[in-house]
Amino acid sequence: MITDIDQLARAFAVICAKAAVPVMEVYAGEFSAEQKSDRSPVTEADKRAEAVILHELAGLMPGVPVLAEESFEAGLRPDIAGEFLLVDPVDGTKEFINKNDEFTINIALISDRAPVAGCVYAPALSRIWLGGARAASAELAPGAAFDPDAARPIATRQPPANGLTAVMSRSHADEQTRRFAEKLGVTDAVSAGSSLKFCRVAEGAADVYPRFGPTKEWDTGAGHAVLSAAGGAVTRPDGGPFRYGKTETDYLNGPFVAWAQAPL
Repeated sequence: MITDIDQLARAFAVICAKAAVPVMEVYAGEFSAEQKSDRSPVTEADKRAEAVILHELAGLMPGVPVLAEESFEAGLRPDIAGEFLLVDPVDGTKEFINKNDEFTINIALISDRAPVAGCVYAPALSRIWLGGARAASAELAPGAAFDPDAARPIATRQPPANGLTAVMSRSHADEQTRRFAEKLGVTDAVSAGSSLKFCRVAEGAADVYPRFGPTKEWDTGAGHAVLSAAGGAVTRPDGGPFRYGKTETDYLNGPFVAWAQAPL
């Protein structure tokens, strides 16, 4: 079993690329969305991609429990007392349904309640981001083989003197988030869907991503791993640690802020 976290992030990238094949097959055709118990949408792409990912992870990290969105919806509750994997086969299903290309495939490893390795792949945008000890990004067309030599390092930026840029959720921005951004002195805001918001901060295109609306751990784990590897941080709005493995809330996250640098 792979233990080097950079090598593990690269292995996640290979799996994400494989899962992108059925995702893009569905995306290219006519499809319908169903409604899950929490009223969030799901398509055939979520189910097919998760099946690929779970099969690949069983070979890559045998015995490590996997908390995956669609399996969780089906009632599977693995024991995550130690290390565990988080899987979101299609993060940003609303973006997928709207065909604006801003959806991702996410895999992360959680250890000691924090993400230590992760991969975020946006197949419709042909971009992939990895986070382990270091963060990197590469161009990757759907169905293409992932070449680790093509990945280039990314890093967060220092806050600019002329004001911060915040990245907001395209589908879930709310007034509380906007007020928090104004209090920080944000002078510019950009929209992005799914885990792309973490990646925009990680690659130096934005300074902060505040989120007060509900998310699940599989929505944030991979992006959090990429951002941490790039020099950023994710905290609660009060600056406290943002933890994973929250069985007491059924893995529902509270509000958080993703920072390019130490909390301001």
